[in-house]
Amino acid sequence: MKRDVRILLLGEAQVGKTSLILSLVGEEFPEEVPPRAEEITIPADVTPEKVPTHIVDSSEAEQTVEELQDGFLFLNTLFIQRGRHETTWTILRRFGYGDTLELSADYLFPLLHVPPGCSTELNHFGYQFVQRVFEKHDQDHDGALSLAELQDLFSVSPAPPWGPQFLQEVRTEAGRLPLHGYLCQWTLVTYLDVRRCLEHLGYLGYPTLCKQDSQTHAITVTRDKRLDQEKGQTHRNVLLCKVVGARGVGKSAFLQAFLGRGLGHPDTRELHKTPAIYAINTVQVNGQEKYLILCEVDADSLLSTASDAACDVACLMFDGSDPQSFALCTSIYKRHYMDGQTPCLFVSSKADLPEGVPLPGLSPAEFCRRHRLPAPVPFSCAGPGEPGTAVFTRLATMATFPYLVHGELHTTSFWLRVTLGAFGAAVAAILSFSLYRVLVKSR
Repeated sequence: MKRDVRILLLGEAQVGKTSLILSLVGEEFPEEVPPRAEEITIPADVTPEKVPTHIVDSSEAEQTVEELQDGFLFLNTLFIQRGRHETTWTILRRFGYGDTLELSADYLFPLLHVPPGCSTELNHFGYQFVQRVFEKHDQDHDGALSLAELQDLFSVSPAPPWGPQFLQEVRTEAGRLPLHGYLCQWTLVTYLDVRRCLEHLGYLGYPTLCKQDSQTHAITVTRDKRLDQEKGQTHRNVLLCKVVGARGVGKSAFLQAFLGRGLGHPDTRELHKTPAIYAINTVQVNGQEKYLILCEVDADSLLSTASDAACDVACLMFDGSDPQSFALCTSIYKRHYMDGQTPCLFVSSKADLPEGVPLPGLSPAEFCRRHRLPAPVPFSCAGPGEPGTAVFTRLATMATFPYLVHGELHTTSFWLRVTLGAFGAAVAAILSFSLYRVLVKSR
């Protein structure tokens, strides 16, 4: 026989749980009912079974994390004390913990097959989840995470999924990370290191909170890039652009300009302290939002392997005031991009400076014309305002439509030919149908 009995009253709000307990003690229904009654103990000599009875009230009012944590630990302590160890182990294993009380590798790193030529992106389930996590930890509801809020967000993992230079990779607001930059960072880590993305989604509890077998549910594997080239366009939402050029031509400033920071921006002046080789932002391409990743590549390494040069679009940058830098870009183009599989755009940086004395041979414009490339685009991030964005939109458009590699991306003649071709096809279809009807009637 039990030494005592505990009774817990559960039910929806306003059904009378607290009133029932208080009426038992006071022998009448109270006019003013508190949100929750304190625990009541009925002595053993009052009950027929001579067993003390404890009556515990419950409330649907929102409880603090400390209250919930204390209750959870107390409940599991009861399970262990009463020999129901399997109940506690079931809870732990459901949340990915192994025999050593650490998250298992199978939970953190579920199998995800990514064939060669394919890439990885967060799908809308993944974006919804990380956005909910953002909103939960945005304690002051200002639409941006402070460093303290970020630290709290990733307190469940050994370290954040991105390094200390992340503020140089996305748009920020006064040193804080807004939702747009936060989503860009998740997009970047998913594209570059999907294994690390899966690990941190696991730490944040994606499988349990979203009721899925694993966090691979949040990832989309794109089709092979060769199929995109055959189809003439890509359905990828994340595009990679390699920014290649000699040292000192302005690649780092170009990346920061993509994030709206000119040379006078305070974050740009701090580049030498936390150098970042990536920058990610969103770009509109024909009304669709695309994530464009810029990756800075030092041409002094000459992109030793073909994999180093692989990307969706190449930005070959040279200093318009230094003709030597253009010669290096042409050698890179001839070595890695001359086959025409990757669209290329030459960008003449420091356009605010006077042009240098050209070297013997083809000028940049003549070189591009001979190789059927778009004309070099002048660019400058000097000045008080935000740098222009047209060049970034053009790079994203070239990556989305990789077959437009011969300078026809923005020309009227190209779209005129497309229109005339479509019109001609429609006329041919109408004539064919009319001829078919005439033949049918003649029979």
